[in-house]
Amino acid sequence: MSKILVIAEHLGGKLNPSTARAVSAAAAVKPEAIDVLVLADAPDAIAAEAAKIDGVSRVLTVTRAENAHPLAAVLAPQIAKAATGYSHVFAPSTTFGKDVAPRVAALLGVAQVSDVMSVEAAHTFKRPIYAGNAIITVEADANHTVVATIRTASWPAAASGANSAPIEALTIDAALPTHTRFIELKQGSSDRPDLQSASKVVSGGRGVGSKENFDIIYKFADKIGAAVGASRAAVDAGYVPNEMQVGQTGKIIAPELYMAIGISGAIQHLTGIKDAGTIVAINKDGEAPIFEIADFGLVGDLFKLIPELEQALG
Repeated sequence: MSKILVIAEHLGGKLNPSTARAVSAAAAVKPEAIDVLVLADAPDAIAAEAAKIDGVSRVLTVTRAENAHPLAAVLAPQIAKAATGYSHVFAPSTTFGKDVAPRVAALLGVAQVSDVMSVEAAHTFKRPIYAGNAIITVEADANHTVVATIRTASWPAAASGANSAPIEALTIDAALPTHTRFIELKQGSSDRPDLQSASKVVSGGRGVGSKENFDIIYKFADKIGAAVGASRAAVDAGYVPNEMQVGQTGKIIAPELYMAIGISGAIQHLTGIKDAGTIVAINKDGEAPIFEIADFGLVGDLFKLIPELEQALG
């Protein structure tokens, strides 16, 4: 039987929702057990959150001062040691997971399976290739540990609250490298919902015209309680910071509602929103590719249409 170790992603003492999505993927394997591994300098609060996720059998904690910041070079040797006895090691396919999982796979001497979007069998998975234009079936060697990153946009977050998994402390004897050290973390701060976990997202593109004009996107998003994203064109033009980029080279998201405003719909952008529930497009070009995948489309000047939408919303 399979036994899966899910690597918890967390920041600032809080568990990232991507962890619960990775647990959903683990449950699809129908394993004997799903354990969550929390590596931190003070893991108690994070572990308590993880223990509430449905389907989790145990939460394992590794407490070390070196784990205060998620450095892949520091975490990977500990994860590789903790993986002993597990058939699978899953991490979310986020910046964190994409950083740490390849190192774990290398230390275990196995090939990584990336961006798992569905589980066909315990060692057979589907993942996107060619910017999401094709889906490939991958079969991992059943004789070796499967190290995989989970495409979070393809999986719902496992429910939380009903479970109360036991929490156990692990002591891992792993030599940690000293060539990598934490300097500082620079990140955008916002009172708006997190882009990757928000149920509603409003994104602006090159058609918005300028950094100043992007205020219309922010105001509309605030009106409907949505997170704010952007196309690569808008980021490259300097309208918004890089962390807001949605698409193949940005964030892959799956909100219930996605509004693309002034975005033409390059294939790289569409890759990032394919799993969205309802897609609404506003663009003055009626031939824009975004309309091919949109559930609802409005052709016209966004600076006239958005105020009209706001008025209709009350």
